[in-house]
Amino acid sequence: MSDGTVLVVEDEENILEALRYNLERDGYVVYTASDGEDGLNLARSSKPDLVILDVMLPKMDGFEICKILRGEMDVPIIMLTARGEEVDRVVGLELGADDYVTKPFSMREFMVRVRNMIRRGKLSSKSQLGLPDGDVLVAGDLEMDLASHIVRRDGTTVDMKPREYDLLALLVKNSGRVFSRDQLLQQLWSQDYYGDRRTVDVHVRWLREKIEKNPSKPERIVTVRGVGYRFDG
Repeated sequence: MSDGTVLVVEDEENILEALRYNLERDGYVVYTASDGEDGLNLARSSKPDLVILDVMLPKMDGFEICKILRGEMDVPIIMLTARGEEVDRVVGLELGADDYVTKPFSMREFMVRVRNMIRRGKLSSKSQLGLPDGDVLVAGDLEMDLASHIVRRDGTTVDMKPREYDLLALLVKNSGRVFSRDQLLQQLWSQDYYGDRRTVDVHVRWLREKIEKNPSKPERIVTVRGVGYRFDG
Protein backbone atom coordinates (compact mmCIF):
# COMPACT_ATOMS: atom_id res chain seq x y z
CA MET A 1 0.00 0.00 0.00
CA SER A 2 1.43 3.36 -1.01
CA ASP A 3 1.87 6.35 1.28
CA GLY A 4 0.08 8.56 -1.24
CA THR A 5 0.25 9.86 -4.78
CA VAL A 6 2.37 12.77 -5.98
CA LEU A 7 2.32 14.56 -9.31
CA VAL A 8 5.59 16.23 -10.34
CA VAL A 9 5.38 18.78 -13.17
CA GLU A 10 8.95 19.76 -14.04
CA ASP A 11 10.73 20.27 -17.38
CA GLU A 12 14.30 19.89 -16.07
CA GLU A 13 14.93 16.17 -16.49
CA ASN A 14 17.61 15.89 -13.78
CA ILE A 15 15.33 17.48 -11.17
CA LEU A 16 12.34 15.46 -12.32
CA GLU A 17 14.23 12.17 -12.02
CA ALA A 18 15.74 13.10 -8.66
CA LEU A 19 12.29 13.90 -7.28
CA ARG A 20 10.83 10.72 -8.77
CA TYR A 21 13.59 8.58 -7.24
CA ASN A 22 13.27 10.07 -3.74
CA LEU A 23 9.48 10.04 -3.74
CA GLU A 24 9.26 6.42 -4.89
CA ARG A 25 11.90 5.43 -2.33
CA ASP A 26 9.64 6.93 0.35
CA GLY A 27 6.72 4.82 -0.86
CA TYR A 28 4.75 7.29 -2.97
CA VAL A 29 3.14 6.56 -6.33
CA VAL A 30 4.59 9.19 -8.66
CA TYR A 31 3.10 10.72 -11.80
CA THR A 32 5.26 13.01 -13.91
CA ALA A 33 4.81 15.57 -16.67
CA SER A 34 7.32 17.83 -18.39
CA ASP A 35 4.98 20.51 -19.71
CA GLY A 36 2.08 22.46 -18.31
CA GLU A 37 -0.72 21.05 -20.43
CA ASP A 38 0.17 17.44 -19.65
CA GLY A 39 0.58 18.34 -15.98
CA LEU A 40 -2.88 19.89 -15.76
CA ASN A 41 -4.49 16.92 -17.50
CA LEU A 42 -2.67 14.46 -15.22
CA ALA A 43 -3.74 16.38 -12.12
CA ARG A 44 -7.35 16.17 -13.22
CA SER A 45 -7.22 12.48 -14.07
CA SER A 46 -5.04 11.16 -11.23
CA LYS A 47 -6.38 13.33 -8.35
CA PRO A 48 -2.99 13.23 -6.52
CA ASP A 49 -2.45 13.85 -2.83
CA LEU A 50 0.19 16.49 -3.67
CA VAL A 51 1.31 18.48 -6.71
CA ILE A 52 4.93 19.62 -7.10
CA LEU A 53 4.77 22.32 -9.74
CA ASP A 54 7.57 24.17 -11.50
CA VAL A 55 6.87 27.82 -12.34
CA MET A 56 8.59 27.99 -15.73
CA LEU A 57 7.07 25.29 -17.96
CA PRO A 58 6.45 24.83 -21.70
CA LYS A 59 2.90 25.39 -23.04
CA MET A 60 1.43 26.62 -19.73
CA ASP A 61 3.29 28.11 -16.78
CA GLY A 62 2.99 26.97 -13.18
CA PHE A 63 1.12 30.06 -12.03
CA GLU A 64 -1.68 29.41 -14.52
CA ILE A 65 -1.87 25.73 -13.57
CA CYS A 66 -1.95 26.61 -9.86
CA LYS A 67 -4.81 29.04 -10.40
CA ILE A 68 -6.83 26.47 -12.36
CA LEU A 69 -6.21 23.65 -9.89
CA ARG A 70 -7.04 25.78 -6.89
CA GLY A 71 -10.42 26.51 -8.45
CA GLU A 72 -11.11 22.82 -9.06
CA MET A 73 -9.65 20.93 -6.10
CA ASP A 74 -8.05 21.34 -2.69
CA VAL A 75 -4.84 19.46 -3.46
CA PRO A 76 -1.72 20.78 -1.66
CA ILE A 77 0.66 22.50 -4.09
CA ILE A 78 4.40 23.07 -3.71
CA MET A 79 5.80 25.44 -6.34
CA LEU A 80 9.40 25.25 -7.56
CA THR A 81 11.32 28.08 -9.18
CA ALA A 82 14.85 28.97 -10.17
CA ARG A 83 14.03 32.57 -9.49
CA GLY A 84 14.09 33.97 -5.98
CA GLU A 85 12.28 37.28 -6.40
CA GLU A 86 9.79 38.07 -3.65
CA VAL A 87 7.14 38.97 -6.22
CA ASP A 88 7.14 35.37 -7.48
CA ARG A 89 6.59 34.05 -3.96
CA VAL A 90 3.73 36.48 -3.39
CA VAL A 91 2.09 35.64 -6.72
CA GLY A 92 2.33 31.91 -6.01
CA LEU A 93 0.80 32.29 -2.56
CA GLU A 94 -1.91 34.62 -3.84
CA LEU A 95 -2.89 31.99 -6.38
CA GLY A 96 -3.21 29.40 -3.61
CA ALA A 97 0.12 27.57 -3.47
CA ASP A 98 0.86 26.04 -0.07
CA ASP A 99 4.63 26.29 -0.25
CA TYR A 100 7.26 27.85 -2.49
CA VAL A 101 10.76 26.40 -2.90
CA THR A 102 13.66 28.04 -4.72
CA LYS A 103 16.14 25.90 -6.64
CA PRO A 104 18.61 24.55 -5.74
CA PHE A 105 17.14 23.02 -2.58
CA SER A 106 18.01 20.39 -0.01
CA MET A 107 16.33 17.14 -1.03
CA ARG A 108 16.22 15.96 2.58
CA GLU A 109 14.38 19.10 3.72
CA PHE A 110 12.14 18.97 0.67
CA MET A 111 11.05 15.42 1.48
CA VAL A 112 10.10 16.54 4.98
CA ARG A 113 7.88 19.18 3.40
CA VAL A 114 6.30 16.54 1.18
CA ARG A 115 5.55 14.19 4.08
CA ASN A 116 4.04 16.99 6.14
CA MET A 117 1.90 18.25 3.28
CA ILE A 118 0.46 14.83 2.53
CA ARG A 119 -0.07 14.01 6.19
CA ARG A 120 -1.91 17.27 6.70
CA GLY A 121 -4.07 16.62 3.66
CA LYS A 122 -5.11 13.21 4.99
CA LEU A 123 -5.98 14.40 8.49
CA SER A 124 -9.63 15.18 9.01
CA SER A 125 -10.20 18.73 10.11
CA LYS A 126 -12.30 17.61 13.07
CA SER A 127 -9.62 15.37 14.56
CA GLN A 128 -6.96 18.00 13.92
CA LEU A 129 -8.94 20.78 15.56
CA GLY A 130 -10.34 18.61 18.34
CA LEU A 131 -13.94 19.45 17.38
CA PRO A 132 -16.55 16.82 18.28
CA ASP A 133 -19.18 15.58 15.81
CA GLY A 134 -22.61 17.18 15.98
CA ASP A 135 -21.57 20.57 17.35
CA VAL A 136 -22.77 23.81 15.82
CA LEU A 137 -20.81 27.02 16.28
CA VAL A 138 -22.80 30.25 16.11
CA ALA A 139 -21.45 33.79 15.90
CA GLY A 140 -24.06 36.37 15.04
CA ASP A 141 -25.50 35.51 11.62
CA LEU A 142 -22.69 32.98 11.06
CA GLU A 143 -23.35 29.29 11.70
CA MET A 144 -20.90 26.41 11.37
CA ASP A 145 -22.25 22.86 11.35
CA LEU A 146 -19.23 20.79 12.34
CA ALA A 147 -20.83 17.46 11.46
CA SER A 148 -21.63 18.40 7.86
CA HIS A 149 -18.84 20.99 7.41
CA ILE A 150 -21.42 23.49 6.21
CA VAL A 151 -21.10 27.23 6.87
CA ARG A 152 -24.13 29.49 6.65
CA ARG A 153 -24.25 33.25 6.75
CA ASP A 154 -27.68 34.70 7.45
CA GLY A 155 -29.15 31.35 6.44
CA THR A 156 -27.33 31.15 3.11
CA THR A 157 -24.69 28.46 2.58
CA VAL A 158 -21.18 29.84 2.09
CA ASP A 159 -18.92 27.86 -0.25
CA MET A 160 -15.58 27.16 1.45
CA LYS A 161 -12.51 25.10 0.69
CA PRO A 162 -11.39 22.70 3.44
CA ARG A 163 -8.51 24.85 4.65
CA GLU A 164 -10.67 27.95 4.76
CA TYR A 165 -13.19 25.99 6.80
CA ASP A 166 -10.52 24.68 9.19
CA LEU A 167 -9.12 28.17 9.74
CA LEU A 168 -12.55 29.66 10.41
CA ALA A 169 -13.53 26.81 12.76
CA LEU A 170 -10.36 27.27 14.79
CA LEU A 171 -10.85 31.04 15.08
CA VAL A 172 -14.56 30.82 15.92
CA LYS A 173 -14.02 28.06 18.50
CA ASN A 174 -11.40 30.28 20.17
CA SER A 175 -13.24 33.57 19.77
CA GLY A 176 -11.32 36.43 21.41
CA ARG A 177 -7.99 34.61 21.38
CA VAL A 178 -5.16 35.99 19.28
CA PHE A 179 -3.28 33.49 17.10
CA SER A 180 0.08 34.32 15.57
CA ARG A 181 0.73 33.30 11.98
CA ASP A 182 3.20 30.66 13.20
CA GLN A 183 0.58 29.19 15.54
CA LEU A 184 -1.95 28.98 12.74
CA LEU A 185 0.58 27.36 10.41
CA GLN A 186 1.49 24.78 13.06
CA GLN A 187 -2.10 23.90 13.91
CA LEU A 188 -3.65 23.91 10.45
CA TRP A 189 -0.81 22.93 8.13
CA SER A 190 1.59 20.88 10.29
CA GLN A 191 3.91 21.29 13.23
CA ASP A 192 6.95 21.15 10.97
CA TYR A 193 5.59 23.34 8.19
CA TYR A 194 8.29 25.28 6.36
CA GLY A 195 6.03 27.45 4.24
CA ASP A 196 5.69 31.19 3.98
CA ARG A 197 3.64 32.89 6.72
CA ARG A 198 1.87 34.88 4.03
CA THR A 199 -0.14 31.81 3.11
CA VAL A 200 -2.06 32.53 6.35
CA ASP A 201 -2.68 36.11 5.22
CA VAL A 202 -4.00 34.86 1.89
CA HIS A 203 -6.45 32.45 3.54
CA VAL A 204 -7.58 35.17 5.97
CA ARG A 205 -8.25 37.49 3.04
CA TRP A 206 -10.29 34.81 1.29
CA LEU A 207 -12.33 34.24 4.47
CA ARG A 208 -12.96 37.94 4.93
CA GLU A 209 -14.33 38.17 1.40
CA LYS A 210 -16.87 35.49 2.32
CA ILE A 211 -17.98 36.40 5.85
CA GLU A 212 -17.33 40.13 6.34
CA LYS A 213 -19.83 42.84 5.40
CA ASN A 214 -16.89 45.00 4.31
CA PRO A 215 -13.75 42.87 3.75
CA SER A 216 -11.55 45.98 3.60
CA LYS A 217 -12.73 46.91 7.10
CA PRO A 218 -13.11 43.54 8.82
CA GLU A 219 -15.07 43.32 12.05
CA ARG A 220 -14.98 39.56 12.56
CA ILE A 221 -11.46 38.40 11.70
CA VAL A 222 -9.43 41.22 13.15
CA THR A 223 -5.75 41.87 12.61
CA VAL A 224 -3.81 42.39 15.82
CA ARG A 225 -0.87 44.43 14.62
CA GLY A 226 2.47 42.77 15.25
CA VAL A 227 0.84 39.61 16.60
CA GLY A 228 -1.66 37.89 14.29
CA TYR A 229 -5.41 37.41 14.02
CA ARG A 230 -8.41 37.23 16.35
CA PHE A 231 -12.06 36.36 15.79
CA ASP A 232 -14.43 38.86 17.36
CA GLY A 233 -17.67 37.45 15.98
